[in-house]
Amino acid sequence: MSQQTTIKALEILKNKKIGFRVLNSTEKKNLALAFARKNMVIYGKAYDIIRYKKKIDFSNEKDVEKKFDDITVYEIKSTNRKDVKKDFSGYFFDLTTAELLVAQSLKTRFKFVFVNTVTGNYNELSLNQVFAKSKAIYPKWAIRF
Repeated sequence: MSQQTTIKALEILKNKKIGFRVLNSTEKKNLALAFARKNMVIYGKAYDIIRYKKKIDFSNEKDVEKKFDDITVYEIKSTNRKDVKKDFSGYFFDLTTAELLVAQSLKTRFKFVFVNTVTGNYNELSLNQVFAKSKAIYPKWAIRF
């Protein structure tokens, strides 16, 4: 997924006005601390956006911890292909080890959101739903020098 496609997907989700939000570095730190206190590990690179049900002051660590149950963390998988179906069947994407570990740690508090930046369609799935929907899984190692 290209950085431009991700940015466009972030805007699409935020503009839906249903509680999606991108956190700054201080807010991400407060979120990580709140999850750590619940024995859940969250890596900053393993999610893109959060969604919340009630108003939360993410710059206030105590408020984040107090309203912890109202927060879901999302990893965006986006595409700008016109031929991707509304339910994203046939869509091919990478799942990083960090995303997998965070999804396993956070359980129901972590979801993947698939966004088509051309049509505006989006689909939210838990890790279990991703695996249930999968037609094939190709393990790989990605190495960078």
